[in-house]
Amino acid sequence: MQRISTGMPFDNSQFHIRQQQSRISNLQNQITSQNRIQDLRDDPLAAARAVRYESFLTRLERFEQNALYARDHFNITHAYLDSALGLVQRVRELAVQGANGTYAPDDLRLMAIEVNELLRELVSVSNATGPDGNRLFAGDRAFTEPFRVVEGMVEGGRESVVLRVEYRGSGATRRTEISEGTFAELDIGGGEAFWAERMQIFSSVDAANYRVNVPGSFFLNGIEIPVTVGDTLPSIAARINDSPAPVRASIDPSTRGLALEGTGPGLIRAEDGAEGASVLRDLGIIRGNMESGVTLWDETRSRVSGGSMFDMMIRLRDAMFRGDGEFIGSQGIGGMDMALGNLTTRIAEIGSRQERVEATWQRLNREIPDVQSYVARETGVNMATAATNLAMMDLAHRASLQTTARLLPVTLLDFLR
Repeated sequence: MQRISTGMPFDNSQFHIRQQQSRISNLQNQITSQNRIQDLRDDPLAAARAVRYESFLTRLERFEQNALYARDHFNITHAYLDSALGLVQRVRELAVQGANGTYAPDDLRLMAIEVNELLRELVSVSNATGPDGNRLFAGDRAFTEPFRVVEGMVEGGRESVVLRVEYRGSGATRRTEISEGTFAELDIGGGEAFWAERMQIFSSVDAANYRVNVPGSFFLNGIEIPVTVGDTLPSIAARINDSPAPVRASIDPSTRGLALEGTGPGLIRAEDGAEGASVLRDLGIIRGNMESGVTLWDETRSRVSGGSMFDMMIRLRDAMFRGDGEFIGSQGIGGMDMALGNLTTRIAEIGSRQERVEATWQRLNREIPDVQSYVARETGVNMATAATNLAMMDLAHRASLQTTARLLPVTLLDFLR
């Protein structure tokens, strides 16, 4: 026989009313947050899928921001390279004018003065700073002025002019991830963008019997090339050619020394590794590791050639000061043609990167809404259904309170009043 006390109906009513209040509160929270999963117990499978979708969505949004940054960066870089192209084209026009033999020495000197001013402006363009505060053409030395000007007097000049322009930046190593496992190269180094000739280094050191004594490595344009004990000159040249460095190695048949040549117009940067190996120094290529980003070529034991477009402009200007029409018409115009060819190639390269990033950004803009819909499908609340359910639950709750108030039994306290 079940014993029923006077407090049991009250306790039961209170229990069920609190359950109703809990369900109403949970539904109100879902409507407020627009998320039907307030606790993992609500729908474990949907919660697991939603977490994966949200993680993927976060990565897509990060890729989109990276693509936008890369696109803006390429726009700015393209604008400065286009400005440089206009300056070099003007210098070439002056070279063609000065080569026709109808101008007096004073006219050529005035042309040389204009070339020197255009040279200064080209240095200013090459030292440009982007809106993020980084130097556009300094490589990963983003806060270092990539090109340093040395001034002085030259034959035929009456005032200080640019004697040489030194590159103190480094290779372009910055990149950004624009898709899962896919990266876009952001920068183009000044040693590539503002060069005119392929660099060539011919060592005069006879290395026919050379052997590596200490294991280690050396670097060409930032690419590490390992060597082992016993490596000979042919094996060293083979390691260089097998590496991704934009340098090709060979053996000079006359000196039997190492010869290096760039695969395209650009500066070659070389240094020995820090493990004690001194391969490049032993072979007469360098006399020490880089200082302030500048390669220390061993010019007493090797011959280095291949200049920048600044060098081409300086040679042309000096020939104008001397009145050397033959040099202007041959090497002067030829140097400007090489500079224009490299600049055109670099502009096309930046344009290609820009097109790729733009295509990636458009794809991400189509993909992100799809993933957002997946998240909403798993966690979203049907507002019409939720509002209807809330109204029904509120009505049922009010009815329960009224019914409970009438059904509660009379107690001894009611008789004492």
